[in-house]
Amino acid sequence: MTLKTEPIHEAYSFVCLRCGHAWEGSYEIRHSLDGRGHKRADYYEKSLKVPSPLTANKCRVCRGRRIRILRPGRVRSARPWLD
Repeated sequence: MTLKTEPIHEAYSFVCLRCGHAWEGSYEIRHSLDGRGHKRADYYEKSLKVPSPLTANKCRVCRGRRIRILRPGRVRSARPWLD
């Protein structure tokens, strides 16, 4: 059994809630079936497979894992939430 779909292109804005650093990323998402027939999504950034930016992201500056995900193009309006 195979799953045939076209890759999906998604972009996200991120802001670190620890240090306030903000960045954007564009991804190609490819859906497929694993060896047991379960659906899976693989993320690619510049043709390299990367972990899901929605579940396994960390700040590129402080390496913090408290990340807020925003719509693309929102980096300028992102504000860190402080405890």
